[in-house]
Amino acid sequence: MKVVPLEKPLKLTNDGNLELVFIGVGSAFSKTLYNTNLLIIKGEHHLLVDFGTTGPAALPAVTGLDLSDITHVLPTHSHCDHIGGIEQLALWNRYIAVPSMGKPKLTMIISQEYQHILWNMSLRGGMEWNEINEEGESLDFDDYFDVIRPTLVHNMPRPTFEVNLGTMHIELFGTNHIPEQATDARNAFITYGMMIDKRIFFSGDTKFDRSLIELYAQDSKVMFHDTSFMRNPVHASLDELRTLPADIKEKMYLVHYGDAWQDKDISGFAGLAQQGIHYIFD
Repeated sequence: MKVVPLEKPLKLTNDGNLELVFIGVGSAFSKTLYNTNLLIIKGEHHLLVDFGTTGPAALPAVTGLDLSDITHVLPTHSHCDHIGGIEQLALWNRYIAVPSMGKPKLTMIISQEYQHILWNMSLRGGMEWNEINEEGESLDFDDYFDVIRPTLVHNMPRPTFEVNLGTMHIELFGTNHIPEQATDARNAFITYGMMIDKRIFFSGDTKFDRSLIELYAQDSKVMFHDTSFMRNPVHASLDELRTLPADIKEKMYLVHYGDAWQDKDISGFAGLAQQGIHYIFD
C-alpha cells in the first residue's frame, strides 16, 4: 500500500489500481474532523461510501470536488454522520447537475429492505414534496436514484451481500451497531461494513466484534476499524481493540475517532486513518 498526499482536485478515475480516500475520519460528535465518509476509486468507477452531515462541506474542502462530480453512493446506515448529506446531494443532482450540467442521475447501491427504511424513515420528509412528477404524483426514491441491488450471499452468521461496480468488488456484511441491546448482527438495526476487492476491510460502525474481525483478518491486507477513545455501548473502544493479536493490530488503521486524538496511545496499530490522504493498492 502507498500512502501519499492528495492532489486537488481528486481524480475519480485511474488506471485500475484500487484507491481509498477518506473525506473525513471523525466521529459523529467530532468538532475538529469531518464525519467518516470515504471514496473508493478503481478504473472508470468511483463509489462514495456514506455522506454525512459534514459531507457537503468536506467533499470540496478535502478533495477539491463538488457535488456534481459524484455519481455512485452507498450508505451503510441511517445515522446523521453517514446519511445527513445525502438529501443535499440528491437535490443538487436533480435540480442542478442533471438539467444544467448534463450529469447522470445518481446511482445508489442499496438493498430493497434498506431502501424502504432509508426513504420512509429519513429522506422522504425533505425530498417527497419538492414537485409533482410527470405521473402527477409526489416524488419517490426512484425519481432521485437509479438503483444497483447487491446480491444476498447468506444470512448466517450475519447478513452478507456482494456487488460489483465495474472491476470493483464489494462484500457487504451486517454489523452489530445499534441498538446497544442487540446481541448480534441478525437482530441489530441495518448497518453494514465491507470487504473491498477481497483484501481491504472496513468495519463501518460496530460494537467490538472479535468474531467479525477474525472472519476477515486473514484475507485482509489492511483493516480500517472504527474506534472510540472511551468505553462506548455501540462502538468498539480503543481498549477493546488493544486485546486483538499483534498481527491483526499491525495492519489495522483506526477511524471514526474523536477529538484530542493527538495524545492517544495507539502503539501496536498501523496508525490513525487520515482524511485527505490517498491509500493506493496495486
